Amino acid sequence: MKQYNFDETIERRGTDCFKWDALQAMYGRGDVTPMWVADMDFRSPDFVMEAIRKRCKHEVLGYTMPSKGYWQAVTAWLQKHYNIQTSKESLHFIPGIVAGISYALLCLTQPGDRVLVTTPVYPPFLNLPKDSGRTLIGSPLKIINSRFEIDFEDFERKAEGCKLFIMSNPHNPAGTVWDTEVLRRVAEICERHKVIVISDEIHADLTLPGHHHVSYSTVSDKGITFMAPSKTFNIAGLGSSICYIANPELRKRFFSWLDALGVAGGNIFAFTAAEAAFAHGEEWLQQMLEYLNANVQSLDNHLKTRMPKVKAVLPEASYLAWLNFSNYGLSHEQLKDLLLNEAKVALNDGTTFGGKDYECCFRLNLGCPRAMLLNALNHIATALNTAS
Repeated sequence: MKQYNFDETIERRGTDCFKWDALQAMYGRGDVTPMWVADMDFRSPDFVMEAIRKRCKHEVLGYTMPSKGYWQAVTAWLQKHYNIQTSKESLHFIPGIVAGISYALLCLTQPGDRVLVTTPVYPPFLNLPKDSGRTLIGSPLKIINSRFEIDFEDFERKAEGCKLFIMSNPHNPAGTVWDTEVLRRVAEICERHKVIVISDEIHADLTLPGHHHVSYSTVSDKGITFMAPSKTFNIAGLGSSICYIANPELRKRFFSWLDALGVAGGNIFAFTAAEAAFAHGEEWLQQMLEYLNANVQSLDNHLKTRMPKVKAVLPEASYLAWLNFSNYGLSHEQLKDLLLNEAKVALNDGTTFGGKDYECCFRLNLGCPRAMLLNALNHIATALNTAS
């Protein structure tokens, strides 16, 4: 069995890498450690790179289509990992899940229609409805026992009159895993109020040891499920995602819209990489998840020993943690300045996940070599302890 090295440091500067090369534009300085954009600093898997190299040996990169092997790899992965029994007729390629959500908004709603989200949440869930002229309705999550929970009393009240609920499953930020009971309750409320559910399950494969991902599609067919190999195998730059719809009427409605936009064509390397990832990725993924889980434990230990005032929601899936620094007595702007200019670490600003309610909160990406994570945490702890 091959052992993969996730401690390896790979220089990504100068590769037009958004995570590293956009620091100056986004944060005003480039000499900081990026712990923000949700991609990992691990080498993309060797079997994916080899599949791409093999395809490049044929030096005609013309129009392409997904192969029989691609569909076999996708359907086998969905069945094995999530008990989704499907065929290619129920699936549709899309170039990215944010694009897919945007398409769903345009297809299934009209300007002014109400769209429900639970906050804090991945910023495009907030921006896409507003930017397309829809009415955004937010239902704040509660933190109970250091994890996010849906406030179902508020959720049901807000669901009335909505056309769509955009759900992050597992939830981003912080990778909270929604169990079957929670998803069934969501389904019962949404079906009663005739709300179509869009379930973004891009972090499903990143469910950490001790937890189990449940796809929304296994509790209700009144929804659209998006998945992708992009986060899982660190190939986000290839733009490869998949849409699954069990309900024939909804499937025809949405897939016809996608076909009218011509988005099923994909690209050679999106199909090639996804097929290789799903066909050969089991062992790499298991080793990577064990490494991520150890990073989560390192973060937890570091917070308890050096930053005990931080209130954290740690991931049950994914490599994203939610950190609340409010107990340090600093304003949100002071914390932003301290983290960036004293600790020299770039984190995601919590207010971008739902507004002023999330001041003093930040999202941290721990999908990186452990030495990089610990170095960043040491800098943050030193800056906080000096300031207080």
